[in-house]
Amino acid sequence: MSAVAEKIDHHWNYADEVEVLTFDMNGETFALEAVIVQEILDLLPETAVPGAQPFVAGVINFRGKVIPLADLRLAFGMEGTEATIDSRIIVIEVDLGGEATLVGLRTDKVNEVTTLAKAASEAPPSVGMRWRADYINCLVKRGGEFIILPNLQAIFSSRHDTSGAAN
Repeated sequence: MSAVAEKIDHHWNYADEVEVLTFDMNGETFALEAVIVQEILDLLPETAVPGAQPFVAGVINFRGKVIPLADLRLAFGMEGTEATIDSRIIVIEVDLGGEATLVGLRTDKVNEVTTLAKAASEAPPSVGMRWRADYINCLVKRGGEFIILPNLQAIFSSRHDTSGAAN
């Protein structure tokens, strides 16, 4: 098995299907494994964090806890957009440095919980991508579109390590 095939197989936890929550950002469809999703929220008041990187420039109050609010658009080099009536925050739990950490993700629109098949997935191409290939676990073809499964570990670890702060 090639290293790329092994990475994809590991991402799918060696299963043939994975249940995901799909959402839109800047006209692209992304998906997160449903098991890491804690809650979907309407937009909440944000508090800016002075000196923070633009990617995680604010925090929100989630059930009495202060959690970082990330904008994956900025991690992927997309333009930031104004919030709309469809904008939501997806609260996820991600492992950062061996610690389960709650993070809010800004989205343009949350779509659905659905099942994706590993057989329809492929590694991101090594050329021609407008985003860093290590930020994408795989692409899943569904109908005439691709659904992007982001590599949250790579995104948050690289930003986490360079931010100078643990949380």
